[in-house]
Amino acid sequence: MRGWWQDLTDLVLPAECGGCGTPRTVLCPECRAVLTGTAPSRVRPVPDPPGLPVVHAAARYTDEVRAVLLAHKERGALALAAPLGEALAEAVRVGLRESGAAGQPGVDGTAGGDGSVVLVPVPSARAAVRARGHDPARRIALAAAGALRRSGTPARVAAVLRQTRWVADQSGLGSRQRLVNIAGALAVVPGGGRLLAEGGAVVLVDDLMTTGASLAEAARAVREASGREASAREASAPGRRGDGLGRHRAGGRFGRTREGSRAYGGTNEGNGEFGDTTTAVYRVGSREGRGEESAGSTEDAVRRTRGTPGIDGRGQAGSTIRAAVVAAAPDSFEINWN
Repeated sequence: MRGWWQDLTDLVLPAECGGCGTPRTVLCPECRAVLTGTAPSRVRPVPDPPGLPVVHAAARYTDEVRAVLLAHKERGALALAAPLGEALAEAVRVGLRESGAAGQPGVDGTAGGDGSVVLVPVPSARAAVRARGHDPARRIALAAAGALRRSGTPARVAAVLRQTRWVADQSGLGSRQRLVNIAGALAVVPGGGRLLAEGGAVVLVDDLMTTGASLAEAARAVREASGREASAREASAPGRRGDGLGRHRAGGRFGRTREGSRAYGGTNEGNGEFGDTTTAVYRVGSREGRGEESAGSTEDAVRRTRGTPGIDGRGQAGSTIRAAVVAAAPDSFEINWN
């Protein structure tokens, strides 16, 4: 309801530029040029968190760009979603073009030859969404999908990620603390794996990347869901004997998972096959907002996550995952990729 009233207010009352405060304009030409006037670049935080996919950003998180993002996220300037979505769409385009992913298979390697793209927003905590009255990343993702479709790229938004336990506010945390804080906190909702497998290059999207911890955790969750979906399809294929998701044939294309375990298969780093996945992954049943931790400490969670086969995305299932953001920390643009 708050978002609906904000939309109406934006239409009726004079607006001011979200970047510099110039009256009677949502985003002045100067601030728009800062946001979208340069080609998006590949970015990488230092240190680089395990499992972080290739990320492209539209702009540096400084001055006007910072003001625009904060105005949209914290002050409810919802009209800024359109220019922010355009910036995000261009980052998606550049990332897919540089990776050669346009027209390539989707997250499970079965579809996406039409050049389509699936945008998966990194979710905010439910409490934050209630306080703000909207989910900033999802709103920007929807605007970006519209911009992509207008330019001829089939695009859809699959908001399939959810936080599964309480997560502390990341704003005051360092890179290591953020990694520990977010480890194991995201999961794909039931049925989300099928939505991702319907085709299209999967691109994780967010408004901002600082340490990359949230994007790395989102990629882990999507890869696991993709592995489960691929396993289910393999088990149900004609002429194959399926034993369910809990156990697969040893020695075949898929490795083995302990029957009854909560863990599901990742991908094997070296050869793109599913490995022996005996590492426990986190329960989806934790209660957000009550401060309850999932099984084991978060330090153990990070250690186990780092040891999971395929966590860096070089394997088969989920290997086409990429990421794009509106803005990234300035230092992440300074990486020499040669």
